[in-house]
Amino acid sequence: MRIAVLGAGAWGTALAVAFHRAHAVRLWSRPGTSREALQRERASPYLPGVALPTEVVIDDDLRSAVAQAELVIIATPTAGLREALRALAAHRADPAVLFACKGFESDTGLLPHDVVAQALPAARLTGALSGPSFALEVAQGLPAALTVASADAAFASRVAAALNGPRLRLYSSTDLVGVELGGALKNVVAVAAGIADGLSLGRNARAALITRGLAEIARLGHALGGRPETFMGLTGLGDLVLTCTGDLSRNRTVGLRLAKGEPLAAILASLGHVSEGVASAQSAARLAAARGIDMPITAAVCRVLFEGEAPLRAVESLLARDPRAESA
Repeated sequence: MRIAVLGAGAWGTALAVAFHRAHAVRLWSRPGTSREALQRERASPYLPGVALPTEVVIDDDLRSAVAQAELVIIATPTAGLREALRALAAHRADPAVLFACKGFESDTGLLPHDVVAQALPAARLTGALSGPSFALEVAQGLPAALTVASADAAFASRVAAALNGPRLRLYSSTDLVGVELGGALKNVVAVAAGIADGLSLGRNARAALITRGLAEIARLGHALGGRPETFMGLTGLGDLVLTCTGDLSRNRTVGLRLAKGEPLAAILASLGHVSEGVASAQSAARLAAARGIDMPITAAVCRVLFEGEAPLRAVESLLARDPRAESA
């Protein structure tokens, strides 16, 4: 299959490396950014120690990158998705597209599939690529599993089968909303888990946060049409556990550093990568309020991020909540 990957950040480059063994891959890098360095050094600053195979073509001309592509994978952050789609639409009105970003569009609160519908309305075959996956490990060829989700079951199944490989296993799903929500909301819980770890509250507290965080994800997910089994799968529980426990998690890192007293602006400026959980927290809180859904962990994260509440105070407020049935 001829694949164009749009976005030469950590995730886009990792996907290009992973898929090049069985497919012809072109990696599009925005003009004036890292294309020359990628071509010259065959290495990404985001993936230390990983060699970019010579078979992967680096391109800063979007027209040539997507001209012959049978599948376009957009691997920009969610904040850049609409811009990438509009640029793509100028060259290909109806491509087959996977979007590999997680989160809500901050200005609109829309999930990625809604952004795709607005910015690339002629596209008929679209879907999400999501799951528990650190870019560095995928690029290193370590085993991982992802989900291709689309409203078109045949498209999801066909793409999953084509991209499936010995080290990167692909599953298919038609629960596009559930897959997207799992990918967005787990980042918010990971900020909370990082705060708990940064405060040295122990593994018991982390386990409680993950479990109750999953309950929040499922409550909002069900209200928006997601299926229960999705939240217990790769893009729900699987991605949540990875992001809340792994040292490569940017969102957990934000929580760790907040717990140490660092200002949010300084943390984000020094990360070098996007932390989707920060923007997603506000969108999730607004959705929960509009639906009357209780999401106390999300609310606590928002207070720490945007209202200046001390991390320890936010934890204490969660512990002080009245007892209730676990299923409530």
